[in-house]
Amino acid sequence: MTTTRSTTPAPPPASPAQASLYQQLRGHLAVLKLHDAAEHLPAVLDAAHAEGLSLTAALERLLRIEVDATEARRLTGRLRFASLPTPATLADFDYDAAPGVDRHLIDELATGTYLASATNILLIGPPGVGKTHLAVGLARAAAETGYRTYFTTAADLAARCHRAAIEGRWATTMRFFAGPTCLVIDELGYLALPAEAASALFQVVSQRYLKTSIILTSNKGVGSWGEVLGDTTVAAALLDRLLHRSIVLNLDGDSSRLRAHHARGEALRATATGTRQPLR
Repeated sequence: MTTTRSTTPAPPPASPAQASLYQQLRGHLAVLKLHDAAEHLPAVLDAAHAEGLSLTAALERLLRIEVDATEARRLTGRLRFASLPTPATLADFDYDAAPGVDRHLIDELATGTYLASATNILLIGPPGVGKTHLAVGLARAAAETGYRTYFTTAADLAARCHRAAIEGRWATTMRFFAGPTCLVIDELGYLALPAEAASALFQVVSQRYLKTSIILTSNKGVGSWGEVLGDTTVAAALLDRLLHRSIVLNLDGDSSRLRAHHARGEALRATATGTRQPLR
């Protein structure tokens, strides 16, 4: 039987000097907190020998491992901070069920270019048409692009600001909401808001005006926001700032929950028809 032999010679046993140098290199990586590079150092050195990599190529491969691991940790931190309510992504969005949504526009927004110009995105439409899905997907894309993102509902924002005012933390809370490059405010108009909510929302929008972006979803057209906020003057001032530099998407169609209900009903009817015995 013929035995196939590797054309790459095995590395010679490490001399005491080489072993000492290797340990010093591991120590340098540890001091610099390049822990992933240190962990993969033996594999990279073996690959460098097996593939005949140059010193530059081997060093690039080693540092690329550390950079990839660092970016992955940073993304995990950004997503944790973002507090997204669902794992929804833009890739999961059902464009066939939302024919009014411009897929090319959403793909463009996914790149995060609107964030550089502090442009706002308003998603308006009845319940169940995918507003929150798009908002979460855009927020996730922003975090993946490297932007700090935070998700909240209009009701939670109002409640948090109310508590902050009572506890003397108003300025701190305003700084918090002013911080993220992308702030998602979901479900404006779904729940009745307390009287002070209009002022809190206005303060948040004003602090971010022309500096950072807001993605806002609402089941109410902008003409009804005075009623939603209980103050037409504040609503007008709020809209003036939001719409100054904005992209407005009006979504329409059947609720996704209603479509799912109909689909289940059709499936049950099809099953019943297929198994029903003929009358004798």
